[in-house]
Amino acid sequence: MPVPDGLAGMRVDAGLSKLLGLSRTVVADMAAAGSITQDHVTVGKSDRLVAGAWLDVTLPEPPRDLAAEPPQIVEGMGILYADDDVVVVDKPVGVAAHPTLGWEGPTVTAGLAAAGYRISTSGPPERKGIVQRLDVGTSGAMIVAQSERAYTVLKRAFRNREVSKTYHALVQGHPDPTSGTIDAPIARHPSAGWRFAVRDDGKRAVTHYETLEAHRQASLLKVKLETGRTHQIRVHFSSLHHPLVGDPMYGSDPQLAKRLGLIRQWLHAVELGFPHPDGQWMTVQSPYPEDLDQALSTLREVNNA
Repeated sequence: MPVPDGLAGMRVDAGLSKLLGLSRTVVADMAAAGSITQDHVTVGKSDRLVAGAWLDVTLPEPPRDLAAEPPQIVEGMGILYADDDVVVVDKPVGVAAHPTLGWEGPTVTAGLAAAGYRISTSGPPERKGIVQRLDVGTSGAMIVAQSERAYTVLKRAFRNREVSKTYHALVQGHPDPTSGTIDAPIARHPSAGWRFAVRDDGKRAVTHYETLEAHRQASLLKVKLETGRTHQIRVHFSSLHHPLVGDPMYGSDPQLAKRLGLIRQWLHAVELGFPHPDGQWMTVQSPYPEDLDQALSTLREVNNA
């Protein structure tokens, strides 16, 4: 399109914002990506528009509709328990709980839809039925509400900390004491927003643990969460200088992970206890996935040699 006379002399971001009905921020991002040329010359956001010059603009993709996620079979995702109210999935590593901007991989919600499960319509559109989330890098038992009453009951139970969440984690070294409680607030890391850290201005986070096995290089722990902060287990044990094996983001030794054949953190949600909408208490367990089981077996063999 030619530059309209009324926009001549304006900055690229201001002029195209008016012309195309986009925000200046979006136009600036387009310019930074090289998506705008004037007379076949790439322009920046602060360059000026020239009357009659020919504009070529590549528009950005429309915003992704997270609520319109298509069903997708998720390889390796099993069902640990299901009835008319709830479904407890065995979430594999590398699978998100629900769609989010920036995540193009598989999700629990898409996998359940592909398997024919009807999910509660309660909750935000992109995460209907989701009452609990596990990190993409964490495997194990995760519950999803199928009925509306289950969504209400479970959301209240999680909010009131009436759900029992048990994990097994393999950490470097030997925590001292061998069992105890970590009560330390967690917030975003000041210099890396994708990481978290123990900080005085963070939200309260409480982790209970006990040692199940102690080996020369690492300890297998049983961990129960009283709160549910993002990366809580990883952050808490890293703060004690006992990072999870296979978790370089929080300071683990890559050589130990390599020796054990691990390409992700050794962390698994082994048990979930919750009040069922029918009034009974239910407990569902998840076995170790093959990669974690093999890594632990290797560690045992090395230490028994």
